Amino acid sequence: MTPFSATRPARERLLAAAGELFYESGIAATGVDAVLARAGVSPATMYAHFAGKDGLVAAYLEDRHTTWRQTWDAVLAECTDPVDRLLSLFDAVARYRQHQGNHRGCAFLAAATELPSGHPGQRWLAADTRLLTDRLRELAAAAGLPGPEDVAATLLLCYDGALSGYARAATTPVLPGGDPIDRARRLAADWIAARTA
Repeated sequence: MTPFSATRPARERLLAAAGELFYESGIAATGVDAVLARAGVSPATMYAHFAGKDGLVAAYLEDRHTTWRQTWDAVLAECTDPVDRLLSLFDAVARYRQHQGNHRGCAFLAAATELPSGHPGQRWLAADTRLLTDRLRELAAAAGLPGPEDVAATLLLCYDGALSGYARAATTPVLPGGDPIDRARRLAADWIAARTA
């Protein structure tokens, strides 16, 4: 990939380059020099915007979290049926992937395996978990489902499994059952239907 256009602000170029490289290769495997080369900026410029690599990682995760939350908000705004609103999690992932071109699984799940305790990026991993669990619990309660906590935990398991399925598909192109998110949505819908029958 070539460096980003110099007409974009340096901070934006750094975040875009970090987003691509951290997602493609992993946070630990991506050196600052690779990010600087792709962004087309100097080390001094990076340090003017971020407190080193850890600060850049945290900003990358914050940016991803914001985009993901906005995508899910937009999908939710289009739903009126309470169960569809609950299942909107999976529709939002499909839309996010369509717009962002993500094909390697969840950046937050990957980062959780790489970031040590106390890393500034941990704040955004926690924010992602809170968004998922709190919103799913609230949507389950609004849909009148018994045990909203259990519903949220079960749907989160389907969600995490589907995103892991994308990571597996990166090395095994043909997986049975079709697209992991479509399959997870069907499983979740069937589970909800059985729970309310």
